[in-house]
Amino acid sequence: MDVEQRADDEEDEYKIKKMAIKLQKIREERKNNKLLFRIDGASEAFANTIRRLIIEEVPTLAVEDVEIKENDSALYDEMLALRLGLTPIKTDLKSYRLPESEDEVTEKSARCTLQLRLKAAKKGYVCAEEAESGDPKCIFVYPKMPIVKLLSKQKLDVTMTAVMGQGKDHIKWAPGWAFYMKEPVLKVGAVKYPQNIMNLCTDNVFTLKNNKLQVNQDMVYQSHLLTYYAEIDENIIVEYTDNIIFTLESWGQLSCKEILQKSAEILIDKVTELEQHI
Repeated sequence: MDVEQRADDEEDEYKIKKMAIKLQKIREERKNNKLLFRIDGASEAFANTIRRLIIEEVPTLAVEDVEIKENDSALYDEMLALRLGLTPIKTDLKSYRLPESEDEVTEKSARCTLQLRLKAAKKGYVCAEEAESGDPKCIFVYPKMPIVKLLSKQKLDVTMTAVMGQGKDHIKWAPGWAFYMKEPVLKVGAVKYPQNIMNLCTDNVFTLKNNKLQVNQDMVYQSHLLTYYAEIDENIIVEYTDNIIFTLESWGQLSCKEILQKSAEILIDKVTELEQHI
């Protein structure tokens, strides 16, 4: 076999095959900012790539600089700044982008920074909804989230600069939490003591009807006790398919759909950049 033929064979051997990936939404809880879906035809490496892009790469706004003009509360200035930094801010990805240089942050560019102010002089809790934002679309996600508590005659006056950032630099910029597992299949036979299983079932996976266990399929994907049930009774069997169950929980800066779309865009950009260097 000549060298040229061998090279062709090696190229065929290592040719990347396209994955026929399919996504199926299992459940969406918009009120709780949670999305559960199944990935068919993808490896765990692919699912983990999406998970890491979500946590580390998808950008959001978060308070980075705090100018404290007055703080009579019991919280130290550092603790107050920490609380403000970890308070999620609704983010408009069409209006804001990551800063391209330190100068943009220093000069407080409107393309990557947001100005907020929180001023209060009343007794009781100071909540996130009392903060004034330079952009009405980008405010603190949870209005009733308490920031600090003031006593009579105490005052609070702080000016904040929120900056677009990524979770790989600080977790305050992460848009949410993502995790995955292999798709479980729960099979139930003639369980000897079904009532005992029901007494131990705290995740609503089972219901008892005519002294027989029935599986609530909607709850199987959220359960962390399947192996435990299988160990209790040999007629409860847990198997796993090659499909992946992916769970995404947003902190509220972005919707689950926006997070997934942005992570896909980032992945495509990385692949395109890699192709250019090959």
